[in-house]
Amino acid sequence: MKILDSKPAEDGFYMPAEYSPHYGCILIWPHRRDSWQNGAYAARKAFARLIEIISRSEKVIVCARYEDYDSAREALPDSVRVIEMSSDDSWARDVAPTFITNGKDIRGIDWGFNAWGGLYDGLYFPWDKDNKMARKLCDCLDKDVYDMRRFILEGGSIHSDGEGTILTTEECLLGKGRNPELSREDIERILCDTLGAKKILWLRRGLYHDETNGHIDNICAFTSPGEVVLSWTDDTSDPQYEISEECLRILENSTDAKGRKLKVHKLPLPEPVFITEEECSGLDNMDGEPTRTPGERLAASYANFYISNKHVIVPGFGDKNDEKAVCMLSSLFPDRIVLGLPGARDILIGGGNIHCITQQIPEFR
Repeated sequence: MKILDSKPAEDGFYMPAEYSPHYGCILIWPHRRDSWQNGAYAARKAFARLIEIISRSEKVIVCARYEDYDSAREALPDSVRVIEMSSDDSWARDVAPTFITNGKDIRGIDWGFNAWGGLYDGLYFPWDKDNKMARKLCDCLDKDVYDMRRFILEGGSIHSDGEGTILTTEECLLGKGRNPELSREDIERILCDTLGAKKILWLRRGLYHDETNGHIDNICAFTSPGEVVLSWTDDTSDPQYEISEECLRILENSTDAKGRKLKVHKLPLPEPVFITEEECSGLDNMDGEPTRTPGERLAASYANFYISNKHVIVPGFGDKNDEKAVCMLSSLFPDRIVLGLPGARDILIGGGNIHCITQQIPEFR
């Protein structure tokens, strides 16, 4: 594995869309007791169900700490590769490499990671184990990696259409906890140089009460070139209504890198999800303080789905809109089986959902 300091776009590499063919997917076995209730028992069951579905059509690599290796190995299908690797938490989307391709081979990008805001408004400290995972994973895959640790970015803050367009939010990438010394233009230039993008589409804000400072993967996602789903509510009393309305105006007045006017599909949100006192009691404190409080609203969204080679796996919350979301996504992904994942609430308690805990590895020759 080579550690590269050149610009990926100049080397002919770009970020493909998630709906492009995959070699596989990376996840991290959950373990952090102040993120995952009751020693991550419920979360591990949800992770295992998700991993089994993904493994039906692509290779799955699960990273597990030394002390968790046996539990992961016993819980997962034989076809899944379990590797020992230390981590601070389990958000593979944000700490694993962003993989880019030249159409034949792939390379990784090793972004800087500071737990969604560092000492300004980050969610935990330290984060040094997470910050080393991208490079280690490229080493395991024997793929060269670009050193971009000087730039703070999480994989959940970007979506690509594979044709030169990147979606993101101002709330996240322009926040004071990421790269405060850089202007919007500086950040656009870095994204174009590293992801092979020609156009960056900025939404102002992400999902209401998203503790990642508005990651794009909770509010909007490409389903095909020129088409997106947008998290939506018709409840005008919900703070999310104004945010979604604003996103809709931006998207409907935007064109992508190919000059196409975007087609926006309103993906219904579940009813607001609030953490219960019982769920909070199953979480350890962090530095003597609780990480959740009873009645806190969680960032529940169906847009936080994962696209595997044969499936689209969608969070299921036991909500009346679960079926509506699956039906809409089935119409947008006619070549894939769309499945709802029961128990996604047990993932959500940790702060994110299906897309947040997965990172795809594009196909390579």
